[in-house]
Amino acid sequence: MVIKHCTTFSVSLYAPVELRYVELDLEELAAFLIKAKRATYAGDGREVKPQRPGFKELEFSEGDFNYRDSYTGFYAAPGQEIVRFKGVPVWSMAYDGEIGKQFRNAIAFKVYAFLKKALMQVEETKPFRGPEYFEEGNFVYINEVVGDITRFTGREKILLSNIEAFKQNYFGGLILHLKKIIPKTQGAAGAI
Repeated sequence: MVIKHCTTFSVSLYAPVELRYVELDLEELAAFLIKAKRATYAGDGREVKPQRPGFKELEFSEGDFNYRDSYTGFYAAPGQEIVRFKGVPVWSMAYDGEIGKQFRNAIAFKVYAFLKKALMQVEETKPFRGPEYFEEGNFVYINEVVGDITRFTGREKILLSNIEAFKQNYFGGLILHLKKIIPKTQGAAGAI
């Protein structure tokens, strides 16, 4: 599926808005997301200089696509993923979760190692987090998601010996930019 993605850029606060259309193939976006996620956090990708102080950030680029995952914290670690296509932000996902209180010790590292294994199983039909179900040893990963690449919400959790060791909520989808044209004759009052 190909969609026309409209993005606006303002030259200055009082100038007319310039329109730029970007054609975005959702299958290409999904395939890119799979590669990006496997090359960054799930695949132990290297950190890049963060755009936001205090955050850890990982980045992957291929062709016209760029992906950046930005998060902070450890036991509770909120974050955001952004995909740009031809420099235009077109897709995002926000997430927030935590390690269970009784696992906030050396076991947390094992929980996150298992999470990375589950995230490596990301599927093209739902390229957000891991599969619906993944099990290894005493660890079980469960992911429930509603929606598709255009708009979705989900919750994932990890059980260790049937006890919830990790939980996280996430949501996101396409970024839809404002399409607004300000006539050249209109003054500053109309340039919002």
